[in-house]
Amino acid sequence: MNKRTKLQDLPFKTSTGNIPLAERIRPKKLDDIYGQSHLLGEDGLIRKMIKRKNIHPMILWGPPGTGKTTIASILAESINANYIELNAISSGVKELRESINEAKELHSTGTNTLLFIDEIHRFNKSQQAALLKSVEEGTIILVGATTENPSFEVISPLLSRCQIFTLYPLSYEDLDEILKRAFKLDEQLKQFKLKEDANGELKRLSGGDARVMLNALEISADIHESKEDNTIDIFAIRDAYQTQHYRYDQTGEEHYNTISAFIKSVRGSDPDAAVFYLARMLEAGEDPKFIARRLIILASEDIGNAEPFALSLATDCFTAVNYIGMPEARIILSQATTFLASSPKSNASYKAVERALSDVKNRTDIQIPLQLRNAPTKMMKDMDFGKGYKYSHDYEGNFKEQEFLPSELKNRIYYEPTDNGRESRLKKYLYEKWKKRRNKK
Repeated sequence: MNKRTKLQDLPFKTSTGNIPLAERIRPKKLDDIYGQSHLLGEDGLIRKMIKRKNIHPMILWGPPGTGKTTIASILAESINANYIELNAISSGVKELRESINEAKELHSTGTNTLLFIDEIHRFNKSQQAALLKSVEEGTIILVGATTENPSFEVISPLLSRCQIFTLYPLSYEDLDEILKRAFKLDEQLKQFKLKEDANGELKRLSGGDARVMLNALEISADIHESKEDNTIDIFAIRDAYQTQHYRYDQTGEEHYNTISAFIKSVRGSDPDAAVFYLARMLEAGEDPKFIARRLIILASEDIGNAEPFALSLATDCFTAVNYIGMPEARIILSQATTFLASSPKSNASYKAVERALSDVKNRTDIQIPLQLRNAPTKMMKDMDFGKGYKYSHDYEGNFKEQEFLPSELKNRIYYEPTDNGRESRLKKYLYEKWKKRRNKK
């Protein structure tokens, strides 16, 4: 008999009792799941596993409310396996050991156990390692669920024993089908009607999370239960949500995805996309100082000497954001973001130091040339420290061509200015002064 988390232990309580709407209409078969067609469609790997009744250990990676728990329970049902469900937040070593021991006993009688671990990324390394032997021996069929990138959060030995399946946020079409199913199957909902604009708002504010959408729908129904026509309007939906649902966690995958899109948009000279991602981060509660720090790095790495003022502006932006705070800091961040995105770009300075670092790491034997060494004592002067150095300001144009690099790196070029923005003037200056070195290329 399958073992599942008891419904009365769920953290939801509604007017219909202890079972929330999302649980009441949870699909019992694959064809009732909407979305994830790449896994559950006719050519999907998970559907093929079910057809063959051969379930492999897997990690289901995707945002909340996209079907991970439902898929796990259907997998267990498809092979008539004992089903154990743990949540990594509330379960520890004791619960894990008990589950594995139960699986061992059943395995000896020929019964498989599917162990579903929700939020498996919350288990520490030793807890994850405790699963390895049982997965390897086939004592358990592990199905882990995570909202975080498994390559960061799940230990490599466990990853190597599992297939990684990516789940995606549900589309409006998928959410529409789920709503139709809810109104058709649930007795409490059958008496209600959902206005067209309320339907759109319900889906829009869900962030592609079916559970969030269904919870909001149920609350909306409770709010308007006393209305004569039992019509759920857009205001009831907004009351139920209170705030928009964002798939964003300041330490999670969406955090890194959004800041990556933001930086790449600024680097790509698209102020419109950049300010959109800025707004998205701010609305989700991202630390504005984190954004400002990233802009400082970008000003040097991606703009550099094509517009030297960019670094000053980005630094001033951080100072101002630190002084002012939200919500006014959004204006300062927008100014800096749009200026940097609209500035000419050059990563020549970044590439220069990377090239130099490579030589420094690979040529630890190279010595500083004698003519460049400091000679504060007579002994050092007698050893020719500083001998032959030409003081640039003693020459016309404050320049004298001489070798500053070690002999092993003679004529090496690290900094290659671009023709972009103000950097073009630096390029002209360097090519005029260092004709022999620069014009060799």
